[in-house]
Amino acid sequence: MTDNMIEAAQAQVTALTQGAYQKAAERGLLPAGAEIPAKVDIPKDAKNGDYATSFALAAAKALGRSPRDIAQLLVEQMDLDGTYFDRVELAGPGFLNFTLGQKWFGEVLAAVETQGMSYGKSDLGHGKKVMVEFVSANPTGPMHIGNARGGVLGDALASVLERVGYDVWREFYVNDAGNQIHKFALSIDARYRQLILGEDKVEFPADGYQGEDIRELAQGFRTQFGDEWLDKGEEERQAAMAQYGLKVNIPKMQEDLRRYKIEYDKWFLESSLHNSGYVQDTVDKLTAAGWTYEKDGALWLDTTGLLKKKYMAEGKTQEQADKLDLKDDVLRRANGFYTYFAADIAYHREKLEHRGFDTAVNIWGADHHGHVARLQAALDGLGLDGSHRLVVVLMQLVNLLQDGQPVRMSKRTGKAIALRDLLDEVSVDAARYFFNSRSSTSGLDFDLALAVREDSENPVYYVQYAHARICSLIAKVVEAEGIPVPAADQVDAGLLTSPEELALLKTIARFPEELKLAARDYDPSQVNRYLAILAGDFHRFYNAHRIKGETPELVKARLKLADSARSVLCNGLGLIGVTAPEKM
Repeated sequence: MTDNMIEAAQAQVTALTQGAYQKAAERGLLPAGAEIPAKVDIPKDAKNGDYATSFALAAAKALGRSPRDIAQLLVEQMDLDGTYFDRVELAGPGFLNFTLGQKWFGEVLAAVETQGMSYGKSDLGHGKKVMVEFVSANPTGPMHIGNARGGVLGDALASVLERVGYDVWREFYVNDAGNQIHKFALSIDARYRQLILGEDKVEFPADGYQGEDIRELAQGFRTQFGDEWLDKGEEERQAAMAQYGLKVNIPKMQEDLRRYKIEYDKWFLESSLHNSGYVQDTVDKLTAAGWTYEKDGALWLDTTGLLKKKYMAEGKTQEQADKLDLKDDVLRRANGFYTYFAADIAYHREKLEHRGFDTAVNIWGADHHGHVARLQAALDGLGLDGSHRLVVVLMQLVNLLQDGQPVRMSKRTGKAIALRDLLDEVSVDAARYFFNSRSSTSGLDFDLALAVREDSENPVYYVQYAHARICSLIAKVVEAEGIPVPAADQVDAGLLTSPEELALLKTIARFPEELKLAARDYDPSQVNRYLAILAGDFHRFYNAHRIKGETPELVKARLKLADSARSVLCNGLGLIGVTAPEKM
């Protein structure tokens, strides 16, 4: 038995239709041997049945008959005994509309029962290795609310991909090398010297990091090591400052993300690529492939040539490619230092070539849009098919609101809101649910006041309350009626006939399909939207129908329906890292 009852019903419609065509052909009613590609859809209006096929319309030309004639013949040859369907009807210009019956609804309940928290599992990914790299914030300061959105987006996406059959690895890329670390060291060093000599005696770098956290790092360094580093050489002192700052900041980042319920398989250090010679080796490979050149003492990547090749492979003409405003990139500066872009290419080569991931998925801010095609093209130049194997999910900005008004600064630091400050204001559940509530391509308004409300206006409360309400309902019914939640094979699903009951059953059945769509589109917010619909369908069912006081058989059927909704709510909330409370 499959747990994807949507696919099972669609497959049965196809089999029934093809079988009816074969019978009609064997009886000489229709020409034999025609290959008819026909879609099976779910009509928007339930009046048109639960499933519909356009087989007769697609077959009209090949069979030389009108669609309605073909459809009528198919209906006459079709036997629905033992199938998922109660009836099939001819509609419109030749559609066949199928209406689901008791067998299908019973198997939906059985699938949820059998699969439990694995309901929705599939083999869509065929065990392919996928790395999801997300957050990867610079370790030079606290994580902010943009990182909070990327965190839940990456973590929830990884969970969805795992559920549909991918072998998933979560990774945080630590930018512990390069210009931003040099600036970080200069900033701590300046504050350290100011503490000893006085602020008026030491000029702070114009482009230094101004946050209070830098002052705290300088004070911490002085507390641990005293004033003796003032006499050390500048290069040695700043290297020590950088290492000290990273050793303080990275554990704080790990602590914040752990509080946010995110754990990584690996924290990968950018410095390891430089120290191992992997960046140099990667640049050498690009040179050997003919994609670099020297100019003004620097080594450049022929990004223009790579992108033109990439765009033409995607269907653009040479003329269109020539009109694009393309620029080349420096890989190694005249001073011999490799650029961030060179390290980024090396890192992604390491993912795809050295560790053998089939696909690398990156969660990036929308401001990195221009970087995507350039990195994919560079990987193409290394023979790694970056245009297909590197998937970048671009994430739009977050607007933090309080009662509808923008909140731009932390009261504590006067800077951008840090993740830890946010989690002091709202629950982790609310933060994760809200940040995953919109597709990454859409901007997101996070209203602090709404996130802490305990009513149906708060979307996470609405969904969690549905779960808690079912738990309370089941406890009361079991106590009052003395009937425990029955096994699926002890339930007469044919008793669930009202619009509210059928709508809830059909929504429960959609869960595996929703997960496939979320994985296909790299959009875990699909899970949030589904959970809101499921919660709404349950609330409507509960408000329309009693469970206590009905006949024992109807009590069992409705109790099983409610418990199935509870199971799927718990399942879906777990996928996005949100708890499913039993009491509220």
